[in-house]
Amino acid sequence: MSESAGNRELLRDRAASLFSERGYEAVGVSEICEVCEVTKPTLYHYFGSKRGLLDAVIAERGGPLVESVREAACYAHDVPLGLERIAFAFMRFALADPAFSRLRLAMSFAPPASEAGAAAAAFNRNLFGLIEDFFLLASADHGNMKGRHRAYAGTFIGTVDTYVGFWLAGSSPLDEATMRGAVRQFMYGIFS
Repeated sequence: MSESAGNRELLRDRAASLFSERGYEAVGVSEICEVCEVTKPTLYHYFGSKRGLLDAVIAERGGPLVESVREAACYAHDVPLGLERIAFAFMRFALADPAFSRLRLAMSFAPPASEAGAAAAAFNRNLFGLIEDFFLLASADHGNMKGRHRAYAGTFIGTVDTYVGFWLAGSSPLDEATMRGAVRQFMYGIFS
């Protein structure tokens, strides 16, 4: 790997950790550069701004989550199995990249007009859309779901994110049994 590619990855990964630990707004460009032992012009060369750095963190560190959810959300006429696959995609991603998972959750609730909220908006819409499409397709097989795909997508993401958040806070395990329980809990609500 070239030094320039190494600096770019170092900046992106250290910034993700700092943003995750303290929040995007609480971390300054000077601190990021100091931790990475690079100059501000180096950061600006690669990312243009702190917001550009956040955009790169979201695209590059969040990309694997989007792809995993996209694969898992392919509707195969089995709602419980599909939801389990989606929940496992979130779980596996959180276990593999807890720093970005914490950052993603924090940005999900950032004020929309804030830099973090604005930066995360397209990413969150993309994830939401994948799960909303799953429920839309499932509603063709399950009449009681018609017209509820949007609410179901939001509620399901909220359920899964709650368990990921509990794990990140150290108050709950994050494993297949936990996620299966979350899916069962959700399923009880939509089929009852």
